[in-house]
Amino acid sequence: MSGELLFSFFPSFAMSQSVTVIGIDPGSRNTGWGVVREVSGVLQLVDCGVIRPPLAGEFASRLGVIFRELYGVLLRLHPDEASVEQVFTAKNAATALKLGQARGAAIAACAAHDLPVRDYEPTVIKKSLVGVGGADKAQVSFMVGRVLGVKPDWAVDTGDALAAAICHLTHRRFERLARLGVR
Repeated sequence: MSGELLFSFFPSFAMSQSVTVIGIDPGSRNTGWGVVREVSGVLQLVDCGVIRPPLAGEFASRLGVIFRELYGVLLRLHPDEASVEQVFTAKNAATALKLGQARGAAIAACAAHDLPVRDYEPTVIKKSLVGVGGADKAQVSFMVGRVLGVKPDWAVDTGDALAAAICHLTHRRFERLARLGVR
């Protein structure tokens, strides 16, 4: 199912202007990012990738790489909004702290570009694409590829980032419909 089919259910309420969203799946080892544009209800993949900071050296250096690389992506692609996956509660407090710091570096890059940032729980993102909050990364990437009409040829973290962008666009559309009083 392509983005055109998925979002043609509400053609008269489709966004006539385009909106571009960057989705970010933050991680201290791998930070996925994906940019999706919606034009009149049709979703298009703009670009995507993963940031892999060197594991050697200080942790602060990794955060700096995440910030700088995302800042560069934002400068190059000029998204209108950002969607960042929330940090899941890790069993290990040190891991949760590192994930939170990576998320902070990503949000700081967005803030440096004055982007509005929305965040979503991983289960909400998965449920909006797959229908199940406990879907695995392969299922998420598969559905992202179907929605965007492309073969999923990306890292799993990139698939999660694209899913965050699509989730935000879906929520954005339904919020607009709610404001218009459509049931």
